[in-house]
Amino acid sequence: MDLIQKELLEQVADLHGVPAGAYNIRANGVSAARNTTANIDIITKEDKQGIDIIIKPGTKHESVHIPVVLSQSGLTEVVYNDFYIGDDCDVTIVAGCGIHNGGGSLTKHDGVHTFYVGKNAKIRYVEKHYGSGEGTGEKVMNPETVIHMDENSYFYMDTVQIKGVDSTDRVTTADLKAGAKLEVSEKLMTHGKQTAKTAFDVQLNGEGSSANVISRSVARGDSFQDFQAKISGNTACAGHSECDAIIMDNARVSATPELEANNIDAELIHEAAIGKIAGDQLIKLMTLGLTEAEAEEMIISGFLK
Repeated sequence: MDLIQKELLEQVADLHGVPAGAYNIRANGVSAARNTTANIDIITKEDKQGIDIIIKPGTKHESVHIPVVLSQSGLTEVVYNDFYIGDDCDVTIVAGCGIHNGGGSLTKHDGVHTFYVGKNAKIRYVEKHYGSGEGTGEKVMNPETVIHMDENSYFYMDTVQIKGVDSTDRVTTADLKAGAKLEVSEKLMTHGKQTAKTAFDVQLNGEGSSANVISRSVARGDSFQDFQAKISGNTACAGHSECDAIIMDNARVSATPELEANNIDAELIHEAAIGKIAGDQLIKLMTLGLTEAEAEEMIISGFLK
């Protein structure tokens, strides 16, 4: 891998070298490196681009890294990755996509990740998106995440996009059986003329299931963000979604909550707040010696932590 691709890997997967455990690194449309373990197998799909990740029941304290990097201007791809996670697992999955576009052509990665989470399994899923390059060609990423959760399973999704992506359409759907718990933390920043659309659709089907979806975003320049979150309570369950956004310059933000209670014991809550940085926060930091620009950056950094 060249230096640009290694820099992208560091940004999206915190990798400074070969990761421990199982991994599949995809670079410019092909597999650049792969490793499996006794408990985690990675198999190339035969019918379309992508891989199957098979994690044996009872696997604990292991990780899987499956980052994607693109440094070739004009390359577009669609990749399908399926995760089959056995019962009683406790694993971390690190994905993410980095695009460097130094040319004038569109570079795009569409990724569909489907998770089949076994009973009592615990999954921490980290997904980062990053763009770089001074070319005029767009950097586009459209991630789709599909989550099927069996009884008493737990899935934590940490998704971050804070730099360089011109356009993204992020879709997450989930269905939960009894006792399953889904937690989502989204952090997003746009600038310039970038656009970012996020849509969540969570179906709480099993008794005692729950979902907590939290999005924090900053919109700068002339960018546009559209946040949509639908939670359907189809039994005795609990659902909560929250969208907090800071708007700056000439940016625009739209937040559309949707709650659907199909059972008398479904408890569903949505919260949303969109506004500019509070003046008193800026003044307080500026009295400590920061410039206005430095104060803004400190507030934004703390907000997106």
